[in-house]
Amino acid sequence: MKCAGAKTETTITEITGRSVMTLIEELIEKAKQSPKRVALPECEAEKTLLAARQVLESGIGTPVLVNDPAVIRETAERAGVSLEGMEIVDVTDEAKRDEIIAEYLKEERMLSEKACRRRMAKPMYYAMILEAAGYADCTFCGHTNTTGDVLLCAMDCIGMQPGVDVPSIFALVETPGFEGPEGNRIVFADCGLNPEPGPEELASIAIASADNVKALMGWEPKVAFLSFSTCGSGTAGSVDKILEAIEIAKKRRPDLAIDGEFQLDTAIDPAVAAKKVNRPSDVAGRANVLIFPELNAANIAVKLIQRFAKGAAYGHTLSGFAKPVADSSRGATVEEIVGDIAMVVLAANK
Repeated sequence: MKCAGAKTETTITEITGRSVMTLIEELIEKAKQSPKRVALPECEAEKTLLAARQVLESGIGTPVLVNDPAVIRETAERAGVSLEGMEIVDVTDEAKRDEIIAEYLKEERMLSEKACRRRMAKPMYYAMILEAAGYADCTFCGHTNTTGDVLLCAMDCIGMQPGVDVPSIFALVETPGFEGPEGNRIVFADCGLNPEPGPEELASIAIASADNVKALMGWEPKVAFLSFSTCGSGTAGSVDKILEAIEIAKKRRPDLAIDGEFQLDTAIDPAVAAKKVNRPSDVAGRANVLIFPELNAANIAVKLIQRFAKGAAYGHTLSGFAKPVADSSRGATVEEIVGDIAMVVLAANK
């Protein structure tokens, strides 16, 4: 797996106007329909508790604060936040820790009992083991931990969903004037983690993105693998890689609508698709999930949308893990954190 060690700009929540706030509000309203228990380990940060208060009051879910109670109380006092209605999991309580480990190890895991005890000294590891053991529905972190630390913790404690080899991040993109099957919204992936994915990694990105999009937005995913070539119009090693990825993805998940290789216009424009694709396709011209061949292309595409089309890209929920985890930006505002938590709550419906 090739993962960027630092957070890339495309994984940072972009709020450029009223349209994205409307999206956040929509996500929050959806999350209210199925509130979840959200593990929050980074309780030394005031923004975490400020966001937790909003999450509770908005009805998105129940914050489960995972840390030393003394740290939680001190942070709450600094932030002027009431802890009423929130749950506190005391990471210094050895009896509770052992109970959680026993439940966690009822399934086959990468971590031994000894490793669990050692790593649960860190609140983020405690939170993800708590989630994996069924005591929480999702975990939100990354506000004080790095992307690399979040990924390593999630891979060790939670693991990948079946049929997926690598984690990824998608961007939910809004573009003024664009009219697709989901209005002006479409999904780009992978926008943050895998610089040069191979065929199996690309297949994993497509599967995980499709599942997450369905959980978050309720869309029926139509996944297009993008290229400079459409249906063999060009030849190159990159095209061969994409074709292999499509074959792998279809074999792993025959239930998903996956197709390619398509140029961008073929993927999203029915008129162009009718001219260029001389075979039946459930995806051509109607794609709502776009899989880019590598991170350079995805990053550039997001920046083009933001700079030239005045669009926006939103999303921190990691795709591909067996249970949902959000990797926040360390520069995120409280409002952005609440939006990100709404997304990971929706992902928990998967």
